[in-house]
Amino acid sequence: MHVSNIVHRLTFVTLLFGLPSLLVGQSSGEIADYVKSHYTKYEYKVTMRDGVQLFTSVYVPKDTSKTYPLLLKRTPYSVRPYGTDQYPSVLGPSELFTKDGFIFVYQDVRGRWMSEGKFVHMRPHLTTKTTKKQIDESTDTWDTVQWLIDNISNHNGRVGIAGISYPGFYTAAGIIDSHPAIKAASPQAPVNDWFMGDDWHHNGAFFLAHAFNWMARNGRYRPEPTKNFPRVTFDYGTPDGYEFYSRIKTLSEIDTKYLKGDVHFWFDMMEHDTYDEFWQARNIRPHLKNIKPAVMTVGGWFDAENLFGAIETYKYIEKLNPKTVNTLVMGPWRHGGWARGTGASFGDIPFNSNTSEFYRREIELPFFQQHLKQNIDAKLPEAWVFETGTNQWRRFEQWPPKAAQPKSLFFHSQQKLSFSSPPADKANAQYDQYVSDPQKPVPYMGEIVTGMKAEYLIADQRFAARRPDVLVYQTEILEHDLTIIGPIEIELHVSTSGTDSDWVVKLIDVYPDDFPNPEDNSREIQMGSYQQLVRGDVIRGKFRASFETPKPFVPDQPTVVRFTMPDTHHCFRSDHRLMIQVQSSWFPLVDRNPQKFCDIFKASTEDYQSAVQRLFHSSDKPSHIKVLVLP
Repeated sequence: MHVSNIVHRLTFVTLLFGLPSLLVGQSSGEIADYVKSHYTKYEYKVTMRDGVQLFTSVYVPKDTSKTYPLLLKRTPYSVRPYGTDQYPSVLGPSELFTKDGFIFVYQDVRGRWMSEGKFVHMRPHLTTKTTKKQIDESTDTWDTVQWLIDNISNHNGRVGIAGISYPGFYTAAGIIDSHPAIKAASPQAPVNDWFMGDDWHHNGAFFLAHAFNWMARNGRYRPEPTKNFPRVTFDYGTPDGYEFYSRIKTLSEIDTKYLKGDVHFWFDMMEHDTYDEFWQARNIRPHLKNIKPAVMTVGGWFDAENLFGAIETYKYIEKLNPKTVNTLVMGPWRHGGWARGTGASFGDIPFNSNTSEFYRREIELPFFQQHLKQNIDAKLPEAWVFETGTNQWRRFEQWPPKAAQPKSLFFHSQQKLSFSSPPADKANAQYDQYVSDPQKPVPYMGEIVTGMKAEYLIADQRFAARRPDVLVYQTEILEHDLTIIGPIEIELHVSTSGTDSDWVVKLIDVYPDDFPNPEDNSREIQMGSYQQLVRGDVIRGKFRASFETPKPFVPDQPTVVRFTMPDTHHCFRSDHRLMIQVQSSWFPLVDRNPQKFCDIFKASTEDYQSAVQRLFHSSDKPSHIKVLVLP
């Protein structure tokens, strides 16, 4: 097994069970002994309204001198360990919850592991439930909560729900038309739209490396309830993911060569090339209504999987439930990084504090204590976010904050970037151009990696800046700090000699030439002139006007491409520069665009062709990005 696969698998396991929280406080053995000595475990089959039984583990405090709230996690990833004599090392989101005392409930969602029924990925929400036997994740949650209230003793009548990633989706779905006993919910890195920005697609562009790696491990069909459903670790045969995916000439080869018909959802992805009814039904955002409990949505600025889901879930709950207590927490973390480790750094970048420990101690536990135990006032703001660059927590009463002002950064000739719009200057070139070749796509990382490396969203971009098929624009050295906050709106005036193209935009913090290296520099990092990615994203150009109805480019005809990159909160320090890179491939993070208008999932080798790409920066075609700037 390759090292990258081992690391990915360990990361996956730790997200499910919260084991890395043991890095703080007592040893794993001590915590495990504490769980066994302070909790009694029960296992139940809870019947849903359609008769399907869901396997549910319940851990009840042995101390019955007081009542406890219930804290529920619904997951497709197993509630292991199975057996009433088998206990996990930690209960709840962290060991702090284990010690504080809750009734912890874990449930296999329908069709997974030990639960009955049929599993449906991102099961669509039913806007109307015309019969008592129609089900979705909100009804399964309602029925589970009602059963717990009726059958578990010594509770205080208050229920909380929490989960990371896919369990984050089940958390958000579970509070639609909320059961009245649910008083607190924390969807963390929740999936909410698999075509627009979560996991498998960003603005219609297919995230190949992540989709294949996840589906190869977790996408196989489970025919009947089991405690030992295999999770396959795919052997790439090489540590070089760029090389592995380069050998795959068309997407249609992947099932034939590797998945061999065992992953049903892969077929679904291949059959649904546009934002059709299949994907729209799996967009939970418009259904986030009638939410009564206090909500705390949590995400990471450098979450390679569900950054979009965290921000969009918060925004839609805010929009559709104006009276609901709705809090956003965003820290400098990878996917689920707040639940494990110290959070003192990520990739090459230090944060000068233990951000994850702070979150678990000062934000997460107090939130649930306030709303489930009613014994403290957590004093949480509307938005509690970490400002990278200056490395400090900031509190806001609105997100984005009212004080933020829109400003536009314009592309100019001679690789310049400025807050001034382009002059009506015919003396300088009105555009820059490059050749995009699908046979030699731009790599997304400057090192040898197999799949989607979590650090790509914060990684050094110098490797890309030196390629001829990447356009680079940067400001002069900043005289003062510049803090941007919130979403980043992209407007490119472009043309292509083909009929389709991807457009990748990266916002980068360029460090001073004399920036010091870290004291502990075992990796021999050179931080002088470091190009730290702050935010990067992509749009598949055929979706520039509509994600439902794609249309080709007219070869060599200038056209406007607009999209919005997810929120950020970063301070570009004085003596730094802002840089923007523009390119048309990001491989193998994103599959290769043939640069010919077609259904890419069914494209042939002959469809892939080179194209001349132009980016215009004239007064009448002013390519720019719009950011919000804090005064």
